[in-house]
Amino acid sequence: MEPKVIESPILWDNKRYHSLDYALKRRFGEKVAKLSLDGGFTCPTRDGTKGTRGCIFCSSRGSGDFTKAGNITLQMAEQAALLAQKWKTKRYIAYFQSHTNTYGPIEKLKALFDEALAFPGTVGLAVATRCDCLGTEVLDLLEGYNKKTFLWVELGLQTSSDETGRLIGRGFETQQFDEVVGKLDTRGIRTVAHLIAGLPGEDGQGFLRSVRHVAALPVWGMKLQMLHVLTDSDLYEAYLKAPYRLFDREEYVELICDALELIPPDKVIHRLTGDGSKDKVYAPLWTLDKRRVLTEIQQELTRRRSYQGKFHQG
Repeated sequence: MEPKVIESPILWDNKRYHSLDYALKRRFGEKVAKLSLDGGFTCPTRDGTKGTRGCIFCSSRGSGDFTKAGNITLQMAEQAALLAQKWKTKRYIAYFQSHTNTYGPIEKLKALFDEALAFPGTVGLAVATRCDCLGTEVLDLLEGYNKKTFLWVELGLQTSSDETGRLIGRGFETQQFDEVVGKLDTRGIRTVAHLIAGLPGEDGQGFLRSVRHVAALPVWGMKLQMLHVLTDSDLYEAYLKAPYRLFDREEYVELICDALELIPPDKVIHRLTGDGSKDKVYAPLWTLDKRRVLTEIQQELTRRRSYQGKFHQG
């Protein structure tokens, strides 16, 4: 089947992709900020259940390098104060980011989520977790929150290749991910899928295969980012021993534009490049200039006269 080409570009607040900022403004009528939280969780690939080292690319903070452990209300108050210097907003999404935020007793989950939602101005809840940590009891709990607040669940797939998934220590198969996305969708819960470009052994076409796979699932949103080689990850040691070529900035920008053209226009783009801690990113260093990467993605889409969903098949 030939890809469907949408003749007239759709612009989302002058962007050529459906950004999270746009989606939240449409929903709430104003800017909404995410407050990244550390709920004190661990992960089955760290506590011995499926491993002890985590995924090879993951930092010791479990992707929560910009969070601070401790009291949830205090974490939110500190972040809200910092963001007030940047944005004039008093509406927040409580984003449980570090490690696996459904990997614990139901009582703990409920206490933390309730505390976060009680913070003044909180209009929603985002929960980063794994597809193998969403049993029926947890799904029931999330379904309850979904009925009373704006909820989304973030799941790291990273790649649709099970071979690469085993290489990076993911700890589950793609079929399990797909099944859990279906369960969340059946309950009306929004799902956001994470994908990483530049994983060991994967080229640009491998990344685009993963994009096509996720684009065909009933996910609400997607996060795309370049692989970071972090100094406190197992990938760092492996990379020093056997370095391989990572995408340069120009290649990555073109690849992300290729990906956006394949993603249905209704799916919300939560990320197009990652935030790496400057004191931990070993390579590629160009990822530290996030603003430049985002600007060049927009410029490349404009140069192509392209936009999210241009070649979406459906």
